[in-house]
Amino acid sequence: MRLKRHWRSFVFVAAATVAFGCGQSGGDSSAATTGTSSKAAGGGSDTPVEVAFVTNNTSNYWATAHQGVDAAQSELKNVTVDFKSPPNGTMAEQKQILQDMITKGVQGIAISPDDPPNAVQMLNDAASKALVITQDSDAPGSKRTCYIGSDNVAAGKQVGEEIKKAIPSGGEAVFFVGDIGVDNAKQRFEGIKEALAGSNVTIGPVKTDQADHLRAKANAKDEIVKEPNVACLVGLWSYNGPAILSAVKELGKQGKIKIVCFDGDPDTIDGVKDGIISATVVQQPYQFGHDAVVDMVKYIRGDKSVFPANGIIYIPTQVVDKSNVDAYKAKQPPAK
Repeated sequence: MRLKRHWRSFVFVAAATVAFGCGQSGGDSSAATTGTSSKAAGGGSDTPVEVAFVTNNTSNYWATAHQGVDAAQSELKNVTVDFKSPPNGTMAEQKQILQDMITKGVQGIAISPDDPPNAVQMLNDAASKALVITQDSDAPGSKRTCYIGSDNVAAGKQVGEEIKKAIPSGGEAVFFVGDIGVDNAKQRFEGIKEALAGSNVTIGPVKTDQADHLRAKANAKDEIVKEPNVACLVGLWSYNGPAILSAVKELGKQGKIKIVCFDGDPDTIDGVKDGIISATVVQQPYQFGHDAVVDMVKYIRGDKSVFPANGIIYIPTQVVDKSNVDAYKAKQPPAK
């Protein structure tokens, strides 16, 4: 049964405590354009607070989240935020980052876990000493207090509908992702399969690349060469769209093979504008970064109501296609 959703408009979760307390059990565990948040910043006091925002790789996707983090920090008083990315996108690197942050004395950590099923102990250890929330990717079996991010099943359904629009006569769709075992990838694929059930679209293989961007492009090229009649290439993670786009261009398949993907990487958005990518479903990483910081600070300063009882805050996703790509671009925060 799906939990009641707590939605917010205008972007590595059970429970934790604040600053060096013991963990406590909590709840279990799409639009948007980004912009200035309407959330009141700051909580009830100006007590100094230090928090961290930890990504799961170094993709361009996180640059927008960084902008949201910076915006939140500028709105808040006496708040320091450490923005950290694992260079190679591994859980071992994330574990070291968490240990370093705890040693440093941060009071709250918002993390997108690289390997959620195997990250539970790592997150629980951190949650015994600081507030821990997840963003972008959830680990509902851990002692995180809340998840802030997309409803990935719903986002997957949006992508499935766009696949059907892109190839109305049907055909095979092949999928590309870093790791299909990560919750957001699994949930997106689940939503896609639900949307495609009973259609004339054949669900092809899922090609993984372990967040290696060069391998992602090679996977797309290999599939095009091996299956020249493939109808649609689908990217499930932010860098997969640009990788597929580059492969299609190099092999001269623009217009012959349709592309549908996730997220708003600038190359992906340009591909939509150029008509080579049919559509992309974008998240709000700016809002992930902004709201995670603001909410952690409020919670640490005493406002426990900021996180809902079910431990989930969904931030909506949006389809960007040829019809609205210019409007989407116009509302993005400026590049740093």
